[in-house]
Amino acid sequence: MDIHSPRQSEILAMARREGRVTVDGLAAHFQVTPQTIRKDLNDLCEHQVLKRIHGGALFPSGVSNLAYNARRDMAADGKRRIGLRVASLIPNNSSTILNIGTTTEQVATALRAHDGLLTVTNNLNVVNILRDAPGVRVVVAGGVLRAFDGGIVGDATVAFMSEFKVDFAVIGASAIDPEDGTVLDYDQAEVHAARAILAHARTTILVADSMKFERTAPVRIAPLTDIDIFVTDHPPPEPIRELCAAGGVRLEVAAFEGTQDERGAP
Repeated sequence: MDIHSPRQSEILAMARREGRVTVDGLAAHFQVTPQTIRKDLNDLCEHQVLKRIHGGALFPSGVSNLAYNARRDMAADGKRRIGLRVASLIPNNSSTILNIGTTTEQVATALRAHDGLLTVTNNLNVVNILRDAPGVRVVVAGGVLRAFDGGIVGDATVAFMSEFKVDFAVIGASAIDPEDGTVLDYDQAEVHAARAILAHARTTILVADSMKFERTAPVRIAPLTDIDIFVTDHPPPEPIRELCAAGGVRLEVAAFEGTQDERGAP
């Protein structure tokens, strides 16, 4: 279940654009009481996506990521749909690498029913999701364990990934530039691992919900045009759609139940 109501999602988008929002300004904009806005802001701050200040809230700095639990809960339904869509693209009896990220964890959940699947990962949460899946063999990367999110990073991780050539690599991102499509993250060590993963797969898949276009991060993973398939939960901005079409990136928009997936294959 998503942590944001439609109003809360719009509040978050306004805070990102303007840097800060006020209780009185939001109450007037949405034509609700200040008490309702305070509750919205308290909810958003509790999930660490905004920082509460007197009379309003601030959007966090773009140089550090949100807490793991907050990221896991954000756009949860969209991530679930992305996971299901990606799992439908990966056949039985194939090999995959899944990297760090709450969306790749949803991919892992959707892959539990696969048969004859080899999955390499540097994400301990993916290990726990797949460890008792009868048709999945899990290979765990070595390296330095990050206690706050279960990610494994470092030179040993990069070297480990270079030993494989898998059918599919699935990576997440903290942000995507909505104009030029640069895929971004916060941590250099995590980015080095992601680049190694992309370099050792026959088909690369980027998974990112639409909120990633509303965020920024300082470290480049790759241009979007280096990716083979981009799976998201809502149609991306027009510059991104044009970039996918021009660059030969297969765009997949994971549908809501009861609707058809939108496919933007070039």
